[in-house]
Amino acid sequence: MRARIYQPARTAMQSGTAKTHQWVLEFAPASEREVDPLMGWTSSGDTQAQVRLRFDSREAALAYAAEKGIEADVQDPKPRRAIIRARGYGENFATDRKGAWTH
Repeated sequence: MRARIYQPARTAMQSGTAKTHQWVLEFAPASEREVDPLMGWTSSGDTQAQVRLRFDSREAALAYAAEKGIEADVQDPKPRRAIIRARGYGENFATDRKGAWTH
């Protein structure tokens, strides 16, 4: 069994960092998905693909994988590119603004 251990990134639908502090162990699919010819549903006999385990630290996830005999690939999180500075609404109309203000 192969698994992937990673720290999830924040979703595009939120600005906060909720649910990004834990590490996730996710199993790789063992078989391909197949389409049911009658209904068109996608199915798979692989039940491990539904399992997603969360851990408080990377070491805890690696220890679990080693204890259960799971080959795990660890993906380190990418660092954030820039520090976002909190701005107020009034800064849109500041006289020392670098760019032109338009609607």
